Amino acid sequence: MNDVTSSIGRDRLARLMRRGTDFLGCEVAVMGGAMSWISERNLVSALSNAGAFGVIACGAMTPDLLETEIAETKRRTSKPFGVNLITMHPALSELIDVCARHQVGHVVLAGGLPPAGSIDRIKGNGAKLICFAPALALAKKLVRSGVDALVIEGMEAGGHIGPVSTSVLAQEILPPLAQEVPIFVAGGIGHGGLIAGYLEMGAAGVQLGTRFVCAHECIAHPNFKKAFIRASARDAITSVQIDPRLPVIPVRALKNREMESFAAKQREVAQLLDEEKVEMAEAQLQIEHYWAGALRRAVIEGDVETGSVMAGQSVGMVREEAGVAEILAQLTNEAAHALERRSV
Repeated sequence: MNDVTSSIGRDRLARLMRRGTDFLGCEVAVMGGAMSWISERNLVSALSNAGAFGVIACGAMTPDLLETEIAETKRRTSKPFGVNLITMHPALSELIDVCARHQVGHVVLAGGLPPAGSIDRIKGNGAKLICFAPALALAKKLVRSGVDALVIEGMEAGGHIGPVSTSVLAQEILPPLAQEVPIFVAGGIGHGGLIAGYLEMGAAGVQLGTRFVCAHECIAHPNFKKAFIRASARDAITSVQIDPRLPVIPVRALKNREMESFAAKQREVAQLLDEEKVEMAEAQLQIEHYWAGALRRAVIEGDVETGSVMAGQSVGMVREEAGVAEILAQLTNEAAHALERRSV
């Protein structure tokens, strides 16, 4: 692109992103996906410092650990960032209090319908509330409940996923709801041209996780990053549900021994149910703890064979390590170029 034509694309990109950037308080309407063990102080602050919007993955953190993580992130950036909380966390109420004490501006709730009272508490503390909506009916219900923005994430994403593709969710949810609240699209996005497409459909911005795992600022083990760089899209497969009684949410990760071991873990937990040694809630909790431990082994210890290498299908577009600012610049250049071509 020459300077004249590139300015056309960049101006259009800025206009299409304005609703998202105004809502998030950043320069580029790109949210960082909340990835356990990965979306911590270093990557989150790097994203925000580069002009995007970092999001801390609280995951299974205790309130004390989250308090420390927020404080350490604030030491590294003066820019806005958010905190992702899981609705099924047993200490959700205390985690909401931690976010309030630290005046976190944006709280992202994931994992299903928010528990009673949580929406009012978060908004009452002055934070903007973002929720995940894997279906149009739930999206409408969340909007009626007063959430400030939505993330629609398709099955191409890494980690826990739903059953519907990003492109279908975007077609179902953006046309009827994009004017009501800002909507951020996630799942399978690795190129700026696709970002441009979703913005043109009415999205306020996007959320990317997999694309930032191989950032220099990401603390993931070198083995974890090498696995990403070597992988193709077809290597990112979904886990299989072994027992219908266990409502296991599928997980997308790179194929390795761990994906096979998870089937054995499900059979083990199912047997405990058969023997009435555990209740269903405890069985589900065991599954979640299993994933948390398997993910830590891969991300922190570098065990990419018996650990869980959670990755989205866009992993095939991750070809090298680079700085967060460089990755973001590439994505925005691609998006601006796509918009410039379409305006001719």
